[in-house]
Amino acid sequence: MSKRSFFWVVLLMTIALVGIIVVQFFWIRNFIEVSENKFTNDVKFALAKVADNIQQRELNDNYDRYSNLIFEKKNMTLSDLKTLLYQQVDTVKKETFTYAQTILEENYKVPIEFFEQDSIMLKKIFSKKDIRIVREQRNDKEMGANIVPPEERLIRIQQLRGAEIAEFEDAIKIFLDRIPLYVRLSSQEIELNLQNEFKERGITTNFTYGVYSNGLATKLRSEYFTIKKGKEYSIPLFVDNDGFSRYQLYVDFPEERSYLLSTISKILILSAFFIFIIMMAFGLALYQILEQKKISEIKTDFINNMTHEFKTPIATINLALDAIKNPKIINDNEKVHRYINMIKEENRRMNTQVENVLKISKLENNQLSLTIDDVDIQDVIEETITHLHLVVDDRQGYIKTHFNAEKSIVKGDYFHLINVFMNIFDNAIKYSINSPNIDVYTENDSKYLIIKVADKGMGMSKSVQKHIFDKFYREQKGNIHDIKGHGLGLSYVKKMVELHQGKIIVESEKDKGSTFIIKLPLL
Repeated sequence: MSKRSFFWVVLLMTIALVGIIVVQFFWIRNFIEVSENKFTNDVKFALAKVADNIQQRELNDNYDRYSNLIFEKKNMTLSDLKTLLYQQVDTVKKETFTYAQTILEENYKVPIEFFEQDSIMLKKIFSKKDIRIVREQRNDKEMGANIVPPEERLIRIQQLRGAEIAEFEDAIKIFLDRIPLYVRLSSQEIELNLQNEFKERGITTNFTYGVYSNGLATKLRSEYFTIKKGKEYSIPLFVDNDGFSRYQLYVDFPEERSYLLSTISKILILSAFFIFIIMMAFGLALYQILEQKKISEIKTDFINNMTHEFKTPIATINLALDAIKNPKIINDNEKVHRYINMIKEENRRMNTQVENVLKISKLENNQLSLTIDDVDIQDVIEETITHLHLVVDDRQGYIKTHFNAEKSIVKGDYFHLINVFMNIFDNAIKYSINSPNIDVYTENDSKYLIIKVADKGMGMSKSVQKHIFDKFYREQKGNIHDIKGHGLGLSYVKKMVELHQGKIIVESEKDKGSTFIIKLPLL
């Protein structure tokens, strides 16, 4: 995948992810708003029902209370009911309350244009209300036993029907408006009505309430209830026929926000979960793309290096064969023998490269078998140095040993352990710009044999140290072929040390050298 294609893929995936998350948050916000609106509407309907229940209960109570005073005359029409009069004498307040409602009639004609027949005489009926309060000083002893008790007295009324009942209720409302609120209503009734109506609409959160009269608090309220600047719900109580009320019922939900969130918590959790999955999937997809891109680059680098590594011995073999074919050389046994050895050596080099790749492949597939014996690591190091002695001397360097370990025998495969140290020394030699100066230390702790291989080469940065044991990884420095290798050596070393139940780490500083530390369990 080209860099341009990779950029567009990542850009489109990012736009899609951001779009999905934005839509999810928009949907969640709308869902919360819908839930809040539904909650508000449910509360308003519940309060309206509570106010209606309280007022209807009061009307029913008073209708039953005064029904025994209604005259027994039947078939009374609205036109017959000319006067409705209630009178009450309040001995406590020293006043007389009188309410009168007069039914008036008015005749009028409807123009003939509206009808096919002659003009029609219609009658319009309406009421005229008259309320009077007379305050006077009264002496109960002088009034004697015939005084009117301080309760309602019906002057002229019969069994009411239809519009008459409405007129009767209107009169009761006006009369009851003079009675103190605590007499008309109790906190228990308010609370019970609120609980029932809220429960019927599925509202189960805690609530507080308070009744206010003309903006002033009354005794009918929850403990410590006050009107806040936040979101309270209210409804007028005891509304008269003109739509006026002196009392307002306020309800507050202290835990409204948390309650609303709890009612939609499952939806919110699912949405958050799916958003998290989408983000994880995007992250993993992007990570895999980057990994595949990196692996592709590493493999390309590996193929280039393999091609370079094979090209040199193949070219050498071809030159040697061409030389042998030369008539002047073919009869020279010494030169022929030298060229044959050259071909053999180059062939061995190519075979070694192939073997390295195959070993890594077997390690990846867990097909590499180890021959476990008691192995003295210090002997392994000495033998490895013997194989590399000529190369180090040729570059005027050294490999010095500092064996301080009293115990150096471990369980392991002698052949593969030699390859482990061969790769480590080989890297130290290759990445030493000047003469390769290598020091090898051994020491013991309670359970492990510790081997340290320190060089004074070019060292590594922190970012390189994170990937130094990755398969095919090679530090890019100038021309990628300036230092021979396939990036397989240290990957093989790490896997082999782990197969021996050990650990390997690297400590390095740029331009100051590197130290490989291996810990192998003792017998």
